[in-house]
Amino acid sequence: MIALEQARQHLETLGLKQAVEILDNTLDSAANRQLPYPEMLAELLGAEVAARRQRYLTTKTRMAHLPFQRTLEQFDFAFQPSIDERLVKELANLAFVAEATNVLLLGPPGVGKTHLAVALALKAIENGHGAYFVRAYDLMEDLRKARVEHNLNRRMRVYLAPKVLVVDEFGIWPYDRESATAFFTLVSARYERGSIILTSNKGFGEWGELLGDSVIASAVLDRLLHHSHVLNIRGESYRLREKRQAGLFPSHQQLNATPEEAGDNYAD
Repeated sequence: MIALEQARQHLETLGLKQAVEILDNTLDSAANRQLPYPEMLAELLGAEVAARRQRYLTTKTRMAHLPFQRTLEQFDFAFQPSIDERLVKELANLAFVAEATNVLLLGPPGVGKTHLAVALALKAIENGHGAYFVRAYDLMEDLRKARVEHNLNRRMRVYLAPKVLVVDEFGIWPYDRESATAFFTLVSARYERGSIILTSNKGFGEWGELLGDSVIASAVLDRLLHHSHVLNIRGESYRLREKRQAGLFPSHQQLNATPEEAGDNYAD
């Protein structure tokens, strides 16, 4: 028993919290199974390693500020056949992170752009890379204020630190020139240093109007697209599909029906 208490104290001193918690059960189980000491030790340390990895993933995921947790396995590629599933699975290998390549997901609202962006960020976290999620409006406003207050360099570190920066909903709101200039500064600073995953409902031809300056827009696109994968998603919104299935939104056939047909469809 003295040896057991010494072992427990040593584990506590080394900070092996999980090993301390399961020490007694592991010893009892090993005795019942007549498990050799090396295998018992491997089990004990294996549990500690697994617990530490889970704590790491939990912490890194929380620090990434993801709006939800969804995986690529949960994505319904059959519902969005316009998506290149082969390319998405290649991206999941994370070569784009190692190469500091960008991923641009374009398409109308509700087609799964944010789901894919979050899923790729989770893959990066699982493989030891830092990730950070931010809505485009919040990012631009933060950078704009920092630039006006001459604090841009300090705020920029937040967005330069992670290997993967997810910028979501780019194009929902127009931006002023201060915001556009600050965004260009960020894109330039991350160029060939870290990956940006950006989702947008706007085509590249609309970015000049969106950023309020065609020259800045061209400069931003030049850096974003130089090393990039672009996925154009064309399809129905997942949210509208759910509404239709619940009978809360008309189907495509009903939307395109004549007044007489619509009257028949909505009778009763």
